[in-house]
Amino acid sequence: MTRRITWLLITLVVTVILFYLSRFWIFDFWGRQGLFGLQDLRPQGGLLARWLRGTQFAPFELIIWVVSFFLILTGLEKLYGRFGSGDK
Repeated sequence: MTRRITWLLITLVVTVILFYLSRFWIFDFWGRQGLFGLQDLRPQGGLLARWLRGTQFAPFELIIWVVSFFLILTGLEKLYGRFGSGDK
């Protein structure tokens, strides 16, 4: 049971990070100075769009985010299948 809760927490943290990278982040938990004082971690989220701005991939930001989200969560599922299946 402990392993299952641990993997659920890991998945939740990764999902929150991925949503912060996307344009779908709606929360404003910290001030304008950025998280931990880092200007790059602004409260509005949307870091992927900011990183892709000015490149030829900028119009495909949503597709890149969806594919990355799917691949990362699939990778977590594979890791759980390999290391977390010994739960009793």
